[in-house]
Amino acid sequence: MRKFVILLTILVLFVGCSVKEKPEFLGVENIKILDATSQNVVVSGDAKFKNPNDIGGKLRTENILVFINDVEMATLVSQEFEVPAKDLFTIPLMVEIPTDSIFSDKSIGGLIGSLFSETLKVQYQGDIKYKVFGFTYTYSINKTENVKIKL
Repeated sequence: MRKFVILLTILVLFVGCSVKEKPEFLGVENIKILDATSQNVVVSGDAKFKNPNDIGGKLRTENILVFINDVEMATLVSQEFEVPAKDLFTIPLMVEIPTDSIFSDKSIGGLIGSLFSETLKVQYQGDIKYKVFGFTYTYSINKTENVKIKL
């Protein structure tokens, strides 16, 4: 009888805390330049998700490329993020880009145009992976936004 009660308890917990659907990817927002020094430019954005499940999981970025004015500048690498249960949440997409790569020969034409228009075209492109109980879901990101430059 005791084994039956334990098995029933585990079954109820498993059914009650199941993964009904993968978290919903709502998009990338708040892309902005956080800091600009003579050595680095720090660009950030937020990937927004909604998790309708009773359990969490983990999110991990997978080689998200950052383009400035259509020129690849950096690859975003970050640690895993814990996914909260039944919650709306964001994960930061922050990257430091060396200033010398922005002023390289391949991007100088677009940069001069950006200085006149006072905007930079920033694009995030890559994947975010969600893992829970051995299952993996992939979210593709391809978000472009024009960001104001403060001169």
